[in-house]
Amino acid sequence: MSVVDEAGAPAPPDGVGVARGPSALLLTVIAVATGVLVANLYYAQPLLASIGPELHIPPSLAGTLVSVTQIGYGVGLFFLVSLADRIESKRLVLLMFAGLTLALVVVASATGAALFFIASFVIGVTATGAQVLIPFASHLVPEAQRGRTVGNIMAGLLTGILLARPLSLFIASAVGWRPVFWLSAVAVVAIAVLLMRIMPKHAPQGRLSYGRVLRSTIGLLRREPLLRRRAVYQALMFAAFNLFWTASPLMLADRFGLSQQGIALFALAGAGGALAAPLAGRAADRGLGNIGTGGAMAALAIAFLLTGWATAVGLLAALVILGVIIDAAVQFNQIVGQRTIFLLAPELRGRVNAAYMTVSFFGGAIGSTLATATYHWGGWTATAIAGAAVGLAALAAFATEALTGRRAA
Repeated sequence: MSVVDEAGAPAPPDGVGVARGPSALLLTVIAVATGVLVANLYYAQPLLASIGPELHIPPSLAGTLVSVTQIGYGVGLFFLVSLADRIESKRLVLLMFAGLTLALVVVASATGAALFFIASFVIGVTATGAQVLIPFASHLVPEAQRGRTVGNIMAGLLTGILLARPLSLFIASAVGWRPVFWLSAVAVVAIAVLLMRIMPKHAPQGRLSYGRVLRSTIGLLRREPLLRRRAVYQALMFAAFNLFWTASPLMLADRFGLSQQGIALFALAGAGGALAAPLAGRAADRGLGNIGTGGAMAALAIAFLLTGWATAVGLLAALVILGVIIDAAVQFNQIVGQRTIFLLAPELRGRVNAAYMTVSFFGGAIGSTLATATYHWGGWTATAIAGAAVGLAALAAFATEALTGRRAA
């Protein structure tokens, strides 16, 4: 597919100027790096009861500690990830690692709320380095292996998301909340050193100004219907993901009487959903992406409905299995979606990914808000129905794609 950039230059063939055959070590380090980066968005979430009083933050505002980091991530998705099409990838990634390290040190040593909030915002912004690494990795491999590669890397990212909450709880219960962020800073520095040594440089083909890069990102959503569709699909699926993981700790404490450690173990078991990522990538490479997309959406809707039944009858083991299914469904759709959009315009992958992830992020933010609203209004039953409805909405949107395709044919 030949794509012309806004500057008027035709796109070079995919992979031009990029070293072929990346080492397994490089791809493994990138997968670990995405998990280490994104985990920083979730470390504070289960620690609000400890952080708030120490920093003199009233309970009514404690939740904003997490919101500020999420807002920073949304800002970074749009304003920084697009720069991957203008700034050399290795330099951009290492700058983001440096900013994240500094922000983590400030959070770990903060004695006041204002400094903690500012540093948390910077953590969110710089953690978007994960979304620079994903399209970078896709540049390194042939198209036939792209789904598998993205799937493996996304498995690392999802593992970081799912392990962040239980890991922070285990560390905080042993040595306090500040070491959580000190240890994360050490991990970030270690990964940055590895990337500095083994990550090849990749100079972008475009020469647009920063302002035109941002306008081009918005323009891609307007011009590319496939990008819009895949972004909407993932926004709905990610909304369901956040709906489950925001409300389930409340339900587990209220209905099953689980302690923070018990909830941490439940979240740890849910990390099994990350195993779906490599499978999704392989399925997409074999042309099964559309079938898998519809199946993932249906599985999510059914699993959400069954969580209502499992909660009502007190089957905790069933809830664990259903949580894994929900995670796997969201992950499958994410992998297929990113593989699909990366085929649109190889030289615009930074902006394509920025547009896709920004829309997805806002869907996740809506899901978090919907979680607390539904749970406090009608308990887990209302939350389960809402999650199933979101899954069915995604499935209905996907069905219109097939209908549109038939009309075009």
